[in-house]
Amino acid sequence: MIFCVYADAGISATIARMNSAKATMAQNPAATEAGGNIFLVGMMGAGKTTIGKYLANCLDKTFFDSDREIQKRTGVSIPVIFEIEGETGFRKRETEMLRELMKFKNIVLATGGGAVLSEENRDLLRRNGTVVYLRATVDDLWRRTRHDRGRPLLQAPNPHAKLAELYAQRDLLYCETAHIIVESGTQSTRQLTQSLAQQLAGADLKIDGAKTD
Repeated sequence: MIFCVYADAGISATIARMNSAKATMAQNPAATEAGGNIFLVGMMGAGKTTIGKYLANCLDKTFFDSDREIQKRTGVSIPVIFEIEGETGFRKRETEMLRELMKFKNIVLATGGGAVLSEENRDLLRRNGTVVYLRATVDDLWRRTRHDRGRPLLQAPNPHAKLAELYAQRDLLYCETAHIIVESGTQSTRQLTQSLAQQLAGADLKIDGAKTD
């Protein structure tokens, strides 16, 4: 069952693929709590960290980035973890980190691009907060990531084709996991954050004074 709210340029439309939207929200009370957790999912380059920091500032929440927390725990970069343990080893660490982060309240969490590949991860996210999918086109994602050497999965002969392949594999999983889907390619960071904050908090929040570090 999927319940998604699309936020685009301040206009939202509810899409319900179920008998009752009310029943869905009842199954996920965390999604309706103003002081609850917000989890950002999406492809690499979708803006999860940037938007997450702005959003946490606006809603007076604590920001976490799961990849950065893994790096703090291990003392090495994500590419090094991939090189030594492979993607399977990294995904195991990712799930362990998500379990720990689920213990916190009132947070905004930027997840890794592949976090939704695990059914356990998807369940953890949906049960413990509001999941927001920051959606962007492959071309927008490529423009944002093409010079970033810290993306192990894009170290391929044709990284644009690899990005398109990953998008095709993951887009449906993001949609199935998310309570809110935001098209992130056509709005500025400030516009997107304000639109999303209004969706989440039902308030006209001021973004101009938000800190970005």
